[in-house]
Amino acid sequence: MCLHVDMKSSAEIDLSVGELAARFGLATHVLRHWEDVGLLAPARDGGGRRRYGRDDIYRVAVIVRNKAAGMSLEQILVLLDAESWDRHQVLEDHIADLDRRMLEMQRSREMTEHALRCRAHDIATCPRFRDHVEDLVAGTASGSSLWPVPSC
Repeated sequence: MCLHVDMKSSAEIDLSVGELAARFGLATHVLRHWEDVGLLAPARDGGGRRRYGRDDIYRVAVIVRNKAAGMSLEQILVLLDAESWDRHQVLEDHIADLDRRMLEMQRSREMTEHALRCRAHDIATCPRFRDHVEDLVAGTASGSSLWPVPSC
């Protein structure tokens, strides 16, 4: 169970949309879009301008980190909605997607390591390298098995 401990009040930080965007290296229109889709709900000052506090900063950090991990805005919206009935399913699906992508990254790393050691000038002509992509060529890629990295 997660416990929320509020060490400092959100009122201690008061950022404009430009300041918050700059803090995360985002364009201001990105924050406005996230507000439009329901990910953010900033306070407004007397002039109607957006004002962001500590909780908003953490929320943007969660969005940025999860987007970098491949989550869609729709998935992040579910993640941030404690009342969402399908939250666990979205998270389980995301974990499965991360596992698939990590497997592909491992395969890519192994292929790159092979290419570094291979004596073929055109790696695509190396018979052993070709063996490692044969499943893609044949249209039978399962994405479930890693291949050893033999030397050429």
